[in-house]
Amino acid sequence: MLFSRTNQRRDALTRLLRRGERLTAQGNAASQRYSRWRLTIFLLGTVICIALFQNAWFHSGNMIFFIFLGIFLATTWFHQRLKSRLRRLALWLTIKKDLLARLQLDWVNIEVQTHHAPPHHHFALDLDLTGPHSLLALLDTTFSSNGHAQLQSWFFQANNPEPNGLPWQTRQTFIQELTPLSRLRDRCLLATRLISANPLDGTRILSLLQESIAIPNLSRLIITASSLCALTIILGLLTLFTGLSNFWVFSLIIYVGLYFSLSGSIAPLFGRVLALHVELEKLVTVITTLEQSTFSNQPTIRRQCEALLTQHTRPTLRLKELSRICQGLSVKAHPLIHLALNAFIPWDLLYVGKLHRLITALRDTLPHWLETIGQFDAASALARYAYVNPNYQWPQLETPNQSDHQPGLTTQGLGHPLIAHSQRIRNDLDLRGEGHMLLVTGSNMSGKSTFLRTVGINLCLAQAGGPVCATTFSWSWLQLYCCIRVTDALDEGLSYFYAEVKRLKLILDAVHAITSSPVLFLIDEIYRGTNNRERLAGSEAFVQVLKRSRGMGMISTHDLELTHLADTNGHIRNAHFQESVEDGTLHFDYQLRPGPCPTTNALRIMAQEGLPTPDNL
Repeated sequence: MLFSRTNQRRDALTRLLRRGERLTAQGNAASQRYSRWRLTIFLLGTVICIALFQNAWFHSGNMIFFIFLGIFLATTWFHQRLKSRLRRLALWLTIKKDLLARLQLDWVNIEVQTHHAPPHHHFALDLDLTGPHSLLALLDTTFSSNGHAQLQSWFFQANNPEPNGLPWQTRQTFIQELTPLSRLRDRCLLATRLISANPLDGTRILSLLQESIAIPNLSRLIITASSLCALTIILGLLTLFTGLSNFWVFSLIIYVGLYFSLSGSIAPLFGRVLALHVELEKLVTVITTLEQSTFSNQPTIRRQCEALLTQHTRPTLRLKELSRICQGLSVKAHPLIHLALNAFIPWDLLYVGKLHRLITALRDTLPHWLETIGQFDAASALARYAYVNPNYQWPQLETPNQSDHQPGLTTQGLGHPLIAHSQRIRNDLDLRGEGHMLLVTGSNMSGKSTFLRTVGINLCLAQAGGPVCATTFSWSWLQLYCCIRVTDALDEGLSYFYAEVKRLKLILDAVHAITSSPVLFLIDEIYRGTNNRERLAGSEAFVQVLKRSRGMGMISTHDLELTHLADTNGHIRNAHFQESVEDGTLHFDYQLRPGPCPTTNALRIMAQEGLPTPDNL
C-alpha cells in the first residue's frame, strides 16, 4: 500500500514519456516532409520561372515567381513553427525524464546542481544535505539563482522557524498549494529553459542597482549632446546644399570631445548590462506565467506572490522596458554599428539616462520581485518533490499550549528518503521529554548510523516545510545538532578525536543555552577516537550531563556497558539493531528493537574476510 501511489506516479510519468516520444517521432517525420516540400517548391518554382523568362513571358514569370515565393514562405513559416514546438516538446520531455529519475533515485540521469554547506554547520554534512547524491541534489529543481539560494537557506537554517521572515506554517501551506499545480511548475521551468539552459541569475539583475550611475548633471549633458548632434546635422546639410562653409566640423569636434570625456564613466556600465536582457527575458516569462494564473483556490500562493500580481503598473511592463534599454546599451558589442549610431545621435547618453530613471524607480521594488520569485521557485522545488513522492506525508507541528505537553517527536513508518523504495526499511520512534534519550546499540553494519541520519534528515525536511518519508510524523519545534560524520581537519591542525570533542562541546553548549526550543542531538559512536577505558568513562559522564539538560536525542555506541545506565534512570532507554546468521552469512533486517543488543558480529566479519580471530588461530 505504501508503494502503490508511488508506482502509480511512476507509471503515469512513463506513459507521458512514451506519448511524448511518439509525438516527437511524428513531429520529426512531419519536419522531414516540410523540408522535402520546401526543396520541391524552390526547385519547381525556379525551373518554371526560368522557362517563362527565357520565352519572354515576363508577366507570367513574375506572377509565378510571387506565387511560388508566397507558397515557399508559408511553408517555411509552418516548418519553423513545427520546429519550435518540437524544441519545446524535447525540453518538456527532459524535465519529465529528470522527474522520473528523481522518483527512482536514478542518479545517473538526475540533473544535479552544486551545493556547498556553510563551514562548521551543525548537521549539513552529517545528514548528507550536500554532495553528488545528497538531499539537496535530489530536491533542487529550481530555475533561478534566487530559488537555489532560498532552498538552501530553508535547509541550512532548519533550526529557525522563520528564515528570511517566512513563518513555517505559511511556508508549508505555500508548498502544499503548489504541489498539485504540476503544469504551472513545468511552465515556469520550461519558460526559462527555452531562453537559455542556464538558471535565471537574479544577482546579475541586482547588480544594476548596486552602484549608481556616476555621471553628474546627466540630464544637462544629454540635452547638450543632442543639441550638438542636431547642430552638426543641420550645418552639414547647409554645407551640402547651399555651399556654406564647413562650420559643422567645429560642432562635431565639440561633440566628439564630450563623448570621449564621458566614455570612462559610461564604460563600466556596459559590463553590467551586456547580455543582461536574456536574464530579464527569463524573469518576464516567469512573471507572465504567474500573471496568467488566477490562484482562486490557492490563497497562500496569491498572498505570497502579491507583489507580482496586484501592481497597478505590472512588473512585466517595467522589466520589458529595462530589457529594451539593456539591449540598446549592448550595441557596444558591435563596434561599427555602435560608432554609426553615436555619430548621428548621443545613443549611449540617451540610453544611460533612460536606465538611470528606470533603476531609480525600481530600486525598492525589483529586489522584492526577485525575492518573491526565489520563494516561489524554492517552494516549487519542494512541491515537485512532494508530487513525485505521493506516499510521503505532511508532518504535523504541535503547539505546546498544554502544561503537560512533552516536546519531541513521534513517527511511524519512518524511512530514509535517499534509499530506494524497494530497499527502504521503515521504523517507528517515540522520543519525548527534555533530558530523555535513546541509547542505540547493535552490530557493525546493522543500521545504527543510517537510522540516526533517517531521523535527522526527515526532521530537516519537516522544518524546511516539505513532506517526510513516513506514514505519520508529529513533532514540536527542535534545534537539531549532530555528531555523526566527523573528519579530521588538517588545514586547522585538528585530529579526528579533537574534531569530535569540539562537535560534542557544541552540542553541550546548545542543550544548556536559553532558547525557545529544546535540542535534538544525534551522536554516532560517541568518543570513537579514543581508547576503550577513557571512551566509556567519558561517555557515561556526557550522558549524565545530557539527562539534566534541555536536550533529547539518540546516541549510538558499541559499548554495551553504557546500556546499564537505563537500569537506574527513567530518562534513558535502550534500543538496538541485530543480525541473524543463515548458512554462515550475516543477514540484517535493519529493524529497531527495544532493549540492548544481545549479539555482536565483529569477529564474524573478520573471519569471513580471512582475518585471524581467536577461534581460527
